[in-house]
Amino acid sequence: MSAIFVLIILSLLIALGFLAWFIWAMKDGQYEDDYTPAMRMLWDNPAPSSTQSSYVSNPVETGSESDDQAAD
Repeated sequence: MSAIFVLIILSLLIALGFLAWFIWAMKDGQYEDDYTPAMRMLWDNPAPSSTQSSYVSNPVETGSESDDQAAD
């Protein structure tokens, strides 16, 4: 029976800890901007310059080696 009281007290302490953490996050402004994260994946961000230069300097081949040999 005493184990039940210990577990109840422990669960209440954990719940109060989570409540305090939630209140701290709300006051800190964690949940103020709820629009931007949902729309961020729809924005068209330019690719970094290092990946753009690698695509330009290495053109994509259209055929395989077996196709090139068959054409000869």
